Amino acid sequence: MAATKRVGAEGKASALGTASDNALLAAHVEGSPDAFNELVRRHRDRLWAVALRTTRDPEDAADAVQEALISAFRNAASFRGQSAVTTWLHRIVVNACLDLARRRSARPSVPIREEESFQPADPRDRIAERELGMAVEQALGELPIDQRSAIVLVDVQGFPVADAAEALGVPIGTIKSRCARGRARLAVSLGHLRVQ
Repeated sequence: MAATKRVGAEGKASALGTASDNALLAAHVEGSPDAFNELVRRHRDRLWAVALRTTRDPEDAADAVQEALISAFRNAASFRGQSAVTTWLHRIVVNACLDLARRRSARPSVPIREEESFQPADPRDRIAERELGMAVEQALGELPIDQRSAIVLVDVQGFPVADAAEALGVPIGTIKSRCARGRARLAVSLGHLRVQ
């Protein structure tokens, strides 16, 4: 009998693994206890990356993703299906990041960062990569949040402009202009890194 239950559970997990995002969200709304977990498993890495690039702080990114996923879990029934589920989730994460940034600006603090560890093959490459990463991170951080959010979604995460516009809830032209203004600022900030 126990073997039958285990096969049933494996079949259920397998069915969830092959279901579309829309089907998973619908199953969650209908009460499936595992459907939302599968959505999170599929998209957590990209959601985390967007949050981290937007907030520039791992703790803030974790807070924003957590708030976003709680909001998505509770408000799944409000999903209208006018966009992809992943776009909807990214929009919720970006909005959570923006909300967090607004709250933080009311109470600014100086974060203490831990050193990231990675091991490139050549120690000289490691130093150059770290310096470049720090320069880019600093330049991104100096952008206004609306430009930074657009740049992160389009240029860093590779979203199509239309999807980024939908995720941020603004017209396509606004995303294009925010990216153009942000890129222009980045070009000035990072101009010293150009190879002559």
